[in-house]
Amino acid sequence: MTKDVFVSVTGLQVMGACQGAQDPIEMVTVGQYHFKNGKHFIRFDEAFEGFSESTLNVIKVDNESMEVRKKGTANVHMIFTPQKKNVTFYQTPFGSIQMGISATRIKCEETEENIDIQVDYTLELNEETVADCYIAVNVRPKPSADFSLLN
Repeated sequence: MTKDVFVSVTGLQVMGACQGAQDPIEMVTVGQYHFKNGKHFIRFDEAFEGFSESTLNVIKVDNESMEVRKKGTANVHMIFTPQKKNVTFYQTPFGSIQMGISATRIKCEETEENIDIQVDYTLELNEETVADCYIAVNVRPKPSADFSLLN
């Protein structure tokens, strides 16, 4: 896999039995990828509407766990480990929220040109379960420009 990549992140939350599934949220951006010590590292910037500063995202993943670090407009270090609840604080410009993350499944499939990550988890806010969630991350090489075709 190349260093320069396209990153697609899709998230879905099911907010309780009465409310049904929400529409998935998807973000596609460019980023960087590298593989070190048996783990995949994906790095990309994320913009938040109404804020000039972007947030740096770093995802570290293997078949046993995934970590997501955000630094900038929003700050958090989320750890997804199956059958283990991890508690963190999500800091936003509007205040801090205590989050509990209980992952039930992590799947990381890779080929030479593609990485697919899928995580199922339960989300708690301030010690109260609020949603069953799904996040999918797809990483694929960013094609390099071939200027020889222009001549």
